[in-house]
Amino acid sequence: SSTSATKRQVKNLSMLWLKNPHTYWRTKMLNKVTLIGRLGRDVELRQTQSGDSVANLSLATSKKWKNKQGESQEKTEWHRVVMFGKLADIANSYLTTGSLVYIEGEIQTRSWEKDGEKKYSTEIVCAGFTGNMTMLDGPKKDDDRGVQNQTQNTDTDSGIDDNVPF
Repeated sequence: SSTSATKRQVKNLSMLWLKNPHTYWRTKMLNKVTLIGRLGRDVELRQTQSGDSVANLSLATSKKWKNKQGESQEKTEWHRVVMFGKLADIANSYLTTGSLVYIEGEIQTRSWEKDGEKKYSTEIVCAGFTGNMTMLDGPKKDDDRGVQNQTQNTDTDSGIDDNVPF
């Protein structure tokens, strides 16, 4: 049965690792990128011919330090991020320029030819089981009137006793 075959494979891998862990890890590889940064522009959303959503993001990550003279220095790296499906739709609905996001994905380089010259682009692909996006500063595309109405309602007298000791 397939269950006993799977158990046999796991046992064989375990034995291989126990005998020589260096050989075991030479066969395993990982392509994972984790970024926290801010969007440099609004999300660009398009549809494939089959109707699936594809979102392109421009993400900036920066680091700051002081040089030997004590002067502040800053370096910004720009990353191309591509999202697919529902994640692309969510990004388009809630992210705008300046949004702070956490991204997990795989690094991928693609190539194409333009005017007889080969072009390359390295991107972070955020899709499937390896892709993850978390909004760190909340959604930006809220209805401003709804937000104003919520704050206006808190200004009215709600009948709550202000002498509560906490």
